[in-house]
Amino acid sequence: MKRVAILIFPGFQILDLAAIAAFELANASLEQPFYQVAVLSEEGGLVESSSGVQVASTPLDSTQFDTIVMTGSLAPQLTSDKLRLFLGSRQHSARRIASICTGAFGLADAGLLDGRLATTHWAFANELEQRHPRVKLQADRIFVHDGPVWTSAGMTAGIDLMLALVEDDLGVDVARLVAKKLVVYHRRAGGQSQFSALLELEPKSDRIQQTLAHARANLRKPLSVEDLAEVAHLSPRQFSRTFKSETGQSPAHAIENLRVEAARVMIDAGNLSLGVIAEEAGFGDPERMRRAFVRSLGQPPQSMRRMTRQSVAVRAEGRFSGAHAVT
Repeated sequence: MKRVAILIFPGFQILDLAAIAAFELANASLEQPFYQVAVLSEEGGLVESSSGVQVASTPLDSTQFDTIVMTGSLAPQLTSDKLRLFLGSRQHSARRIASICTGAFGLADAGLLDGRLATTHWAFANELEQRHPRVKLQADRIFVHDGPVWTSAGMTAGIDLMLALVEDDLGVDVARLVAKKLVVYHRRAGGQSQFSALLELEPKSDRIQQTLAHARANLRKPLSVEDLAEVAHLSPRQFSRTFKSETGQSPAHAIENLRVEAARVMIDAGNLSLGVIAEEAGFGDPERMRRAFVRSLGQPPQSMRRMTRQSVAVRAEGRFSGAHAVT
């Protein structure tokens, strides 16, 4: 059985703790429990979250854990000496150490992120970079895996991270079943942006929202202004004017961003060629997709594919080096 420690502290974010439901549901999906989860704090006892809800915990001790997860808070806090020393002392005995949201500051304070790829909540990425310049920050990622260290963005990204840990341990089928029980998407790819193209558009009217939903479901099609205007029951001229007024973008720009987002997820999955991805995302050909990626992300899809492959290689290396882990 794998022992998992969840670290909390006064003012921790309760949603980070809730993400451990993934381990509970993984146990329920197996013939016998695979995870044993403990909630730890410096002194043990009741610890109050930022929402005022108190959670029972046990004090830090010498117990060995397979996985340690550091929770975060609504804003970065200074890591206590005791927590910092605990994290630092476990970096070689634990198979993996993870953080959710601003929990990355705790790992960084303990020196665990020096020279490693990492992420955190987008709102505090600059602060993490300033406080810990040796961290190789990937501020726009849902979660990042670099060897035995895993970090995630904020809020619901913690669920994606926990599902990724379950998948790493038990395989894709169990992780998919757990996601289904959680009533969430199987899990967002780690390389996916913390920002949704649809959320950034923030259309005000139902007809523009419905048009964007239609576009996202039909990215493979041409999606001309005339096609979209028909879905919105407006003339092309009126549709373009209304769309720009509500979203601040032209229809063509918005559709390109949706296609880039879809292509980026497929690239991170690593199963399809760039030619197939360009077709599935509606670009038609790889060169058109390349130009869109450079405009939107500042780098071509080939670079993102290389990063994905490097991440897979690092993950494989981490599994090998962690073979001695405590269970």
